[in-house]
Amino acid sequence: MRLLGRNNSINVKKVMWCAAELDIELERVDMGGPFGGLDNPDYLAKNPNGLIPCLEDGDLVLWESNAIVRYLVAEYGQGRLGSDSAANMARSDMWMDWALSTLANPFRAVFLNKIRATDATRDEAAMEAGRVACAKHLVVLDDALGRQAWLSGESFGVGDIPLGCYAYGWFGMDIERPELPHLAAWYERLTQRPGFREHVMIPLT
Repeated sequence: MRLLGRNNSINVKKVMWCAAELDIELERVDMGGPFGGLDNPDYLAKNPNGLIPCLEDGDLVLWESNAIVRYLVAEYGQGRLGSDSAANMARSDMWMDWALSTLANPFRAVFLNKIRATDATRDEAAMEAGRVACAKHLVVLDDALGRQAWLSGESFGVGDIPLGCYAYGWFGMDIERPELPHLAAWYERLTQRPGFREHVMIPLT
């Protein structure tokens, strides 16, 4: 099984962390960013969007990181990460979808301008608007985590994975952040997980 994509991509981190939690041997191949290759015809035949990651599992080819994570849990989870409960999976799906529909765009505005932009290309207004929006949205997350230890329910599960990757960037950037104690406590619990430490807690680039 192979995953095509560079290791500093949040979407690649999701999949690699999930695989580590499930003890899946997953070979990662550098693609995208400085490694290029996303416009090659061979790659576009696998993922016509020209984005990462892309999973190859035998004859199966999948793109979209959340879909890949869900596949790994359904196919290889054997009851782990919430795959044994329809209610837990629905709860996890809710937070996974929320991460993409609500948090991803403002987070991207902060991350790209704070971490990847140069002084000449940085859009300070867009970065600040993104920071304010993220802070507002994360209040929702903090409230939920004040009522349960994990987004997936009583135990860590697949629903914690996408937002855990965003949380690492949020807490790792030199930005103003509101005090959200439940979010911070959940994040601290994530940092104790070996897969998170190996695949998510790498330098922000």
